[in-house]
Amino acid sequence: MKRLSTAALDTLPAGVGRPRYDRRAVRSGVVHLGIGAFHRAHQAAVFDDVLNEGDLRWGITAASLRSPTVRDELAPQDALYTLVERDGATERHRVIGAVQAVLVAPEQPQALLDALAHPDTHIVTLTITEKGYKLDPATGGLIHDDLQVKADMESLQRPQTAPGFLVAALAMRRAAGRPPFTAISCDNLPHNGTRLRNAVLDLARWHDPSLADWIAEQGAFPETMVDRIVPATTDDDIRSLADHLGFEDRAMVKTEPFLQWVIEDKFCGPRPDFGDRVQITQSVAPWEEAKLRLLNGAHSGIAYLGGLAGIEHVHEVLALPAARAFVEQLWDEAETTLSPPAELDVAAYRRELMGRFDNASLQHRTRQIAMDGSQKLPQRLFAPILTRLERGQDIAALSLAVAAWIRWQAGYDDKGLAYKVEDPLAAMMATRLNGAEDPAARVEAILNFEQIVPAALRDNPILRSALTHWLTILENDGALAALAQLKRDGE
Repeated sequence: MKRLSTAALDTLPAGVGRPRYDRRAVRSGVVHLGIGAFHRAHQAAVFDDVLNEGDLRWGITAASLRSPTVRDELAPQDALYTLVERDGATERHRVIGAVQAVLVAPEQPQALLDALAHPDTHIVTLTITEKGYKLDPATGGLIHDDLQVKADMESLQRPQTAPGFLVAALAMRRAAGRPPFTAISCDNLPHNGTRLRNAVLDLARWHDPSLADWIAEQGAFPETMVDRIVPATTDDDIRSLADHLGFEDRAMVKTEPFLQWVIEDKFCGPRPDFGDRVQITQSVAPWEEAKLRLLNGAHSGIAYLGGLAGIEHVHEVLALPAARAFVEQLWDEAETTLSPPAELDVAAYRRELMGRFDNASLQHRTRQIAMDGSQKLPQRLFAPILTRLERGQDIAALSLAVAAWIRWQAGYDDKGLAYKVEDPLAAMMATRLNGAEDPAARVEAILNFEQIVPAALRDNPILRSALTHWLTILENDGALAALAQLKRDGE
């Protein structure tokens, strides 16, 4: 079957959306680092809307910092791909044309630097996951003993990290008399703009303190919050779409109708007229905190408990009354730690979240969500646990979610089926857990993992007791039994 391409656009079935602008006239005002499925379903769709409204300054030059996979999927398709929105039995199809080119940083470092330094580039967005920032959780600065960071500290001729590319390109812009770009982290990290700024300034200061001063004074790193559920694409998804389009699309992404993007009003150059697609605000933190602790915190709990029970998809986990009760109780606990903005109706948000979790057409896999837990749990679960313990409040559901993550490190589910623990700290955690002979010892080993657990929680007897209680049940009786026990305790 032929691949999706520019030539195919006019022959697509009626009802399939397609670019309404001349792609040849588009300029790349955006460089995106980390072109995975989330970017293609989220920021790229927003910029595509802007292009459709006639402002052709906001095309995207995208880059992968590691693998050529997405480049190789998009190149034969003229960088076009289909965004499939699923809501129950309803599907909407739209071809996105905002991406103009895809670079692979290890293969084309100079091409990426040239794109970042180009006068048309005003915004740089990033979705590189938590581990891509190379930040030490204890200091907030770069991990100086990371091999890639070390290489960028020695030379920025061929950068290896996202901060390295940004610093090298900003140096090029300053030398050429151009202003800096606005750099927008779109990863699920608290204070993501501040973290990105710290990483960039740390590396810039290492090479040239005057460059760091220039970036600090003239650059911009707004905080941002993004939200859209984007499950991994399967071969069945690709075959189904090909049957509908009449063309094969190896780069398609599937998602839900919901999309949210909140950006701090802190830009250092031109920005698009986002309209009502993006909320520009003076403070992102309350939005970010609500999303991390309600949506993402519940997702992590569902992922580990459902994954341990051998349940493949989120909606299948929530079909269990005890799992549903767990999510509601986790939300009850987390909600008390929030300072929501006036515009956010938390009760309505919770109802909306449950509806999104119930969307069976997304086929959102628990194991996909379970990846990189060491990078996610501090902000999703440990932060609200700390707040509640400081207030003398119960942490039953939150601690069950953390205990399920600890149990997940064993690498086999309740049916004895093995899986790979996908986490940048997996080997270190395995080493610490090796030789821990009972649940209490395993909890002790994890609580003393300073790269994950906040110092204020490491010696807390209430958390230690709760985790040991739940881990004992999880190991002896399984995830479903733990969920049932939590439900009984709450009745």
